[in-house]
Amino acid sequence: MAFEEPQRRRSAEVTKPVADDNVLTGQIVDAAVAVHRALGPGLLESVYEQCLACEIEMRGLTVSRQVVMDVVYRDLRLNGGFRMDLLVDRRVAVEVKAGERLLPIHKAQLLTYLKLSGLKLGLLINFNVLHLRDGLRRVIQTPDPLRFCASAVQSAVGPGQAASGN
Repeated sequence: MAFEEPQRRRSAEVTKPVADDNVLTGQIVDAAVAVHRALGPGLLESVYEQCLACEIEMRGLTVSRQVVMDVVYRDLRLNGGFRMDLLVDRRVAVEVKAGERLLPIHKAQLLTYLKLSGLKLGLLINFNVLHLRDGLRRVIQTPDPLRFCASAVQSAVGPGQAASGN
């Protein structure tokens, strides 16, 4: 993972890294709830992103904003191919939204970010809702089942035999 961190922030109090992904995402969700309670819906995405980063940092977690990621297409490295809104403890990607509702393309976008970054866990948070629970999605990047099945079959029967049926 090649992360460029233009706005890396670290809490003055350094705490132990959170070992469990569920605990870590729970802390991020709690921070999002605090921001939503304080501000409510209707603001710009950038406002929520900045406030959420501050709230996460106050909880002793490492947070980076607008993390620039390179994309490798074939043999070509595209610098700054995408920007992740927030990266928490270098393990959880957080995509902040302030739209009417979450759309399937938003989940697809986060899944692409996870795949390209090598991360397995992300949160999609839409602050433009009356109740934040309606704007939260936990997204997990799982291995491609077709690729996994094909490689398992090849390793079980040997190369070239799976396609011919021998």
